[in-house]
Amino acid sequence: MKLNYTEQGLGAAVVLMHGMFGSLSNLGNLAKLLAQSYRVISVDLRNHGDSPHEDDMDLVVMAADIVELISDLDLASATFIGHSLGGKIAMQVALNNPQLVERLVVADIAPVDYPQTNNAPALDALAALSGIQLASRRVADEVMSQHIPDQMVRAFLLKNLARSADGQFRLKLNMDSIGKNYGTSLVAAPTGIPFAGPTLFLKGETSAYIQEKHRPLIAELFPNAQLQVIGGVGHWLHAEKPDTFNNLVSSFLVANH
Repeated sequence: MKLNYTEQGLGAAVVLMHGMFGSLSNLGNLAKLLAQSYRVISVDLRNHGDSPHEDDMDLVVMAADIVELISDLDLASATFIGHSLGGKIAMQVALNNPQLVERLVVADIAPVDYPQTNNAPALDALAALSGIQLASRRVADEVMSQHIPDQMVRAFLLKNLARSADGQFRLKLNMDSIGKNYGTSLVAAPTGIPFAGPTLFLKGETSAYIQEKHRPLIAELFPNAQLQVIGGVGHWLHAEKPDTFNNLVSSFLVANH
């Protein structure tokens, strides 16, 4: 699949991958910082943003999309940075195509299977939006508030709305495919041969996505990994403390040049 992407900056390639229900703009602050020193490629994953829609949606095919993009850009290798689902896809690329991965940064996700209930309110809220006419973002926010009380989370999810030719708003997300695969392939663990390259896991202090019990598996699959915790933040660590997040990523890339 030919994914939608943007580029900025010059130098060694860095590929940024957003999480579930996101788009390439989610890591925009990091992209802007890294573009001062690197060629930054920000990607819309399949069924997200302006990338094509397709029924198939699992870590293997989504990693293959990224490998195809690397080939299309004629890159020998790149650094991969992913948040949440994007982190799982980055791990899948590293575990199956280590020759393509110079360095790996995984934000608040572990290489494990997750219960499908972790993001259920977001899934329910977006599914509700996909079945009705939306004349404004305010109407969409009111619908979502029945499922998600947190205004910051609603604002993040509402970035998936786009105005169509008839003036109504629609979701860019392929909710049929996401809904079908969410509880199975999209919560599965990445698999493959251990990746020995430099790897950084970043955990939000109050998030449960990376737990102490996950550390042995992380060490097994990523023997050259380090883990750093960002205090006072949850799963959206890159949005809650962007300066801290960006500085940790940048420092890691410089230290492992």
